[in-house]
Amino acid sequence: MRLSSVLAGAAIFLVPSSSALNILMNNDDGFGSGNLRETYRLLKEEGHNVWIVAPATKQSGQGGRSEFTTEANLTAPSQYDLIPAGEPSIGSDPHDSHIWYYNGTPAACTFVALDYVLPRFADFKVPDLVVTGPNYGTNLGPFVWTLSGTAGAAYAATHRSVPAIAVSASNKEIPYFDIHNETNPATWAAEVSVKVIKAFIDSVPEGGPILPLGYGATVNLPELTGDDSELEYVQTRMTGSAHVNEAVLDPEKGTFTWENIKPYAAGVNTCVNGNCAMEGETHAVENGAVSISVYTVDYTAPSTRNTKNIMERLKPLAGWK
Repeated sequence: MRLSSVLAGAAIFLVPSSSALNILMNNDDGFGSGNLRETYRLLKEEGHNVWIVAPATKQSGQGGRSEFTTEANLTAPSQYDLIPAGEPSIGSDPHDSHIWYYNGTPAACTFVALDYVLPRFADFKVPDLVVTGPNYGTNLGPFVWTLSGTAGAAYAATHRSVPAIAVSASNKEIPYFDIHNETNPATWAAEVSVKVIKAFIDSVPEGGPILPLGYGATVNLPELTGDDSELEYVQTRMTGSAHVNEAVLDPEKGTFTWENIKPYAAGVNTCVNGNCAMEGETHAVENGAVSISVYTVDYTAPSTRNTKNIMERLKPLAGWK
């Protein structure tokens, strides 16, 4: 489905009448990410009150793992040597008091933001919205979704009843201090990200909800050229042309690496719930579109014939009727 707007349903988080939100940002690429800082800048230019609490170092591939440092101080410099070793394991950027680092996983950063940074240092305790990313590299399909730290930071917020949007882009890593103009992939990714975020916000009736309770969204961007006037925005599902890894042995080194298994694995692409005719996000992005997939935290107990048959088989276990 090609989208002209993004709709939302009922929830407990309501958009202020001014549509100026309190937004928390996070990622798995580190608090010095060019993608993160450019999106932060543009959201602030939109009039939002934006705070960043993101990992002190790159934390890609951590998924929803919530690991808190046991060290009160950094044992090594932070990303890009922005904070020297020996400084506290949590703190603000010396140049911007709204940008914080924490030496933990992305999901842990979400919790530290909600339970420490925002209540103590911000002018709000609970954000209206959490935005994670834009990630360096897309996070397409169910398998990668569970691995992504950018995703983990988002669904950690959803679990805590805060609406969340995870964004992943196709550009390469760039430090924020290496961005000197607005003609670069990081800024282009930020511009499209903010366009999608703005669609979520602006499409909500005055005083209405951003996302239903327990719902979030994941957005994946194709390679961008700086002209997004012809971009298609596609409602997608995670399954459908999605990849999953296989282990590949290097016989000379005796070590393993990964590759995407070919042909597509049936397990990761099995449609269990929802509209099975909907386009997969992998296919959409590989064909130059922006994918927008809705996720929920309740992915258990599907109401299907297969579920019923499985539980029927277990009836003798406890004498179920």
